[in-house]
Amino acid sequence: MTKWREEQIGDCRLILGDCLEVMPTLDPVDAVVTDPPYGIGQDGGRGHRKSSRAKVQEKKSWDQSRPDARVFEWIAAAPAGSIIWGGNYFADLLPPRMGWLYWQKLIGGDFSDGELAWTSRTAALKEFTYRKTNAEMDHPTQKPVALMKWCLGFLPNAQTILDPFMGSGTTGVACVKLGRRFIGIELDEGYFDIACKRIEKAYAQPDMFIEPPAPKPKQVDLLEAGE
Repeated sequence: MTKWREEQIGDCRLILGDCLEVMPTLDPVDAVVTDPPYGIGQDGGRGHRKSSRAKVQEKKSWDQSRPDARVFEWIAAAPAGSIIWGGNYFADLLPPRMGWLYWQKLIGGDFSDGELAWTSRTAALKEFTYRKTNAEMDHPTQKPVALMKWCLGFLPNAQTILDPFMGSGTTGVACVKLGRRFIGIELDEGYFDIACKRIEKAYAQPDMFIEPPAPKPKQVDLLEAGE
């Protein structure tokens, strides 16, 4: 793929394309928060359901292999920090760090008790307990918005966040809710369209206590202003 489609929604720049091709063309970002394919086949289908009421996701085969190692080099170099969900699947590609994050999912049964995220933090492991609902699933591995907002709290100095595996756009929705700028890259057109709609909806329903982005300064001709 050599061309990509772009959508600008508020302070969110959304790009339909291959992150290996798109990322080298981007201006520097402050931080990366992402949930890459793990390479374990969790990409939809009836076998991914967690209950009889769960939404059956279309099988798309995007989780058959891990991303290229170059992607993790770029992610780990983000100056204000990076957070990679499923970091335990990429431990051979990432430098050792102590600041892991743990999501306690409260699902029970035969499913995993939680998920791990590698971070660039030099700090203690932290846990977030939250049980998501079936209504929150537009993507087989979709994370809750509350979880991604929690992640962004560990990146207080990051104003522009990149997610090179945007999926259905949860990181972007969290950025909108917290007044951050966002760049999202997604290879699948169906999920890209879902992300656009979710981010548009997030702008239409802003959090009451989030300060809106300051308006861009206007350039004034000083000669005209003095007349």
